[in-house]
Amino acid sequence: MRLFLFPLFLLIAACASAVPSEHSPRILAMGDSLLAWHSLAGKSVSDTVARELQEPVVDRSVSAARIIYKLPVSAAAGMQIRRQYQPGKWDWVIVNGGGNDLWLGCGCFACNRKLDKLVSKDGRAGAIPGMLSELRATGAKVIYVGYLRSPGTGSLIEHCRDEGNELEARIERLAELDKGIHFLSLRDMVPFGDRSYHALDMIHPSVKASNEIGQRVAEIIQAN
Repeated sequence: MRLFLFPLFLLIAACASAVPSEHSPRILAMGDSLLAWHSLAGKSVSDTVARELQEPVVDRSVSAARIIYKLPVSAAAGMQIRRQYQPGKWDWVIVNGGGNDLWLGCGCFACNRKLDKLVSKDGRAGAIPGMLSELRATGAKVIYVGYLRSPGTGSLIEHCRDEGNELEARIERLAELDKGIHFLSLRDMVPFGDRSYHALDMIHPSVKASNEIGQRVAEIIQAN
């Protein structure tokens, strides 16, 4: 969700475990800076999930990561979200992505081809369905986390609203095809004019937002 801001450093640091290490991890997180933000301070989305559930969460998310990413070395280092997967006996995989593909990949203008490559209109084809199919094949359930909306003021990505809405509508259709995929929309989280859910850059989540997102993720896991 941002230009390359310490992505490889964050990959090394991004492994949330807010509970005793003797618990065998069953939850994996993969994605971009929506999940990775605040990880160095122990206040990321995954950190909140770990505290809410009192069990470890392995967080492999990397800032600026994309769904579609072709540079092999940095892709293997986590810049391609699919490559963040770590083999394990996961019951749940928390994942997000696609925002950087639209913002950095096509500038949120004339993005129809990019959208179709990410996920088709019916939710059945594309890089995101392919990735989720692989995750589901391991036996894990998936929570796909949507993006925060800007509060309508002061954000560099305000013009991405329509493309973001279309991307998430397609992912929601995908989730409807598989009861093991849960789509968590954040569309209703940010009240108009309320800047408290974003960091100072008005792009990334504030600590408040990361905490609230983590609570919603934890509720899905507890209910299923």
